[in-house]
Amino acid sequence: MRRTKFLAIRSVSGWATTLSLMVLMLFGVSTITYQKGLNKLSEVGVTRIELFVTYLRGVLTKYESLPELLARDKQLVNFLLNPGGRERIEALNKYLETINQISNTADTYLMDRDGLTIAASNWQEEHPFVGRNFSYRPYFQQAMRGHLGRYFALGTTSVKRGYYFAYPVRREREILGAVVIKINIDEVEKKWGYHDEIFLVTDPDNVIFITTNQQWRFKTLGKLDSEAIDLIKKSKRYPISELETLQIHIVKDYPFGRVINFEGQDGNTRTYLQQSQLMPEAGWNVRIMTDIKPLRRKVIEVNILVGTGILLSYLLLALFRQRQLRLAELKHLEDQSRRVLQELNEQLETRVKERTVELVEANKQLLKEIQDRKNTEEILKRTRIELVQAAKMATLGQMSAGINHELNQPLAAIRSYSDNARQLLGKGRTNEAAWNMAQIGELTDRMAQLGVQLKEFSRKSSGELDVVPLHSVIDGALEILNPTIRKNDVALQIHLTPENIELIANQVLLQQVVVNLLGNAIDAIEGCETRQIEIIASEKGDKAIIEFRDTGRGITEKHLSRIFDPFFTTKSSGKGLGLGLTITERILKEMGGDIRAESSLKGSLFIVSLALAKNKDEN
Repeated sequence: MRRTKFLAIRSVSGWATTLSLMVLMLFGVSTITYQKGLNKLSEVGVTRIELFVTYLRGVLTKYESLPELLARDKQLVNFLLNPGGRERIEALNKYLETINQISNTADTYLMDRDGLTIAASNWQEEHPFVGRNFSYRPYFQQAMRGHLGRYFALGTTSVKRGYYFAYPVRREREILGAVVIKINIDEVEKKWGYHDEIFLVTDPDNVIFITTNQQWRFKTLGKLDSEAIDLIKKSKRYPISELETLQIHIVKDYPFGRVINFEGQDGNTRTYLQQSQLMPEAGWNVRIMTDIKPLRRKVIEVNILVGTGILLSYLLLALFRQRQLRLAELKHLEDQSRRVLQELNEQLETRVKERTVELVEANKQLLKEIQDRKNTEEILKRTRIELVQAAKMATLGQMSAGINHELNQPLAAIRSYSDNARQLLGKGRTNEAAWNMAQIGELTDRMAQLGVQLKEFSRKSSGELDVVPLHSVIDGALEILNPTIRKNDVALQIHLTPENIELIANQVLLQQVVVNLLGNAIDAIEGCETRQIEIIASEKGDKAIIEFRDTGRGITEKHLSRIFDPFFTTKSSGKGLGLGLTITERILKEMGGDIRAESSLKGSLFIVSLALAKNKDEN
């Protein structure tokens, strides 16, 4: 009984010790994580604030030298010496307006030595500066002392924020007045407002006048004394702002910044890491406020992770102890299982060997079947190529009479022209003889062109696809079919929209398709009263649609579904084998296209679809 009680007490004290160590460890982890997080935030903050300060300096530097440059303008000096009448004032206003547009400043104006604005770029606006006295502005006072005046304030006329540069206008050493430019700084907040941090810029009185948090604008970081308030009111720096003080409490100072608590109007408190950098040339203090809430969330996550790790470690130790107790029990079972597994393994090896032999035989048979299939496909491919070539030759054979007539006509004309030329030369009529020789040359070119097209049409194609102009294919087909077209008195119309359609195809095979479809159309309109064929091509998406229409008798409904079958034909015996449309369909499919047929009382329609050349890279 005593031993059991002692063990129970020892267990409770062990749990207490374990929990205490766990709490101390988590506290240490929290402190280290928080400190490292602050250091990382500070490094990022320093980089961001330096970029922001560099950006602000760039904005100010861009316009800093402009007032001095304007102050040397003789036109402004002469105007201060002799303002003149209304026309002269209006001319100066327009001059300043032009300068303002070119320099992209908010306002540009000229003041006399008493602070009265005598010309301004906004002279045509509802509330111009002309006639207003700004002698109370510090930038004017600094300029009249012979220095470059700088000042940030809300405009008393426009009630818009701006930064002012002023420079004295002199005649020799005498100061006649000052020229002032105002630049718009609203873009600063727009360009930096997307950052997670809050950027703010304060004047020497700690009044916030630039900030990416609009609710903090024209608030103060500390309470102003009565002297500072009187000075601000006197200079009319913030005429419409109440200058409320933000509720900020310092939590702790660090070498790299300060942790503060901010109490918002909604009653919520936020913690920020505040870092600052001075801009002495402008008298500004630039600050960056980084929210620490994500860091605290990370500390909590790390604590959860470490606590989970400790608990898992403890559980693993407990499981390890339990495993040791089970090992002895399992050892006996393992010995028995090993013997059984050995017997089963021997049986499995025997079965694997038998199955391996079967698979090897099956694999050999499969390889043989694959090779046989490849051989069959190769034979089929060669047969298909020969069939296409045979169809070409058959087409040429059917057109041989027309081609013979097409060649005999020029030959007869050549004979006639040559006889005429010989007689004319004998009579000394060289000009007329030269004309006859020129006609012979043209007829020879015509015959050569027909020969080229026949040679191109009859040669075997490699089957490779390339960019092919559609009009070139149609022209080549017409060179071959022109004798047949004229013989049958066919009215052929071609409409290409646009005219420079280019396809991904094989030119020789595509020409075979056009010849087949036009040949079928010519056969279909034979004996009809109206013998008309139309070729209409257009682009639709990434495809080219080519329509072949004829005014023949059409295709019956029962024949329409079979016209692409091999050896099916509606022509009389001896006029075809029924392979033309079958070959046409096969050629188009190999080029990635298709063909379909429609029929009506007005004739037949074959619609071909092929990829446009602009999709070559995708294909």
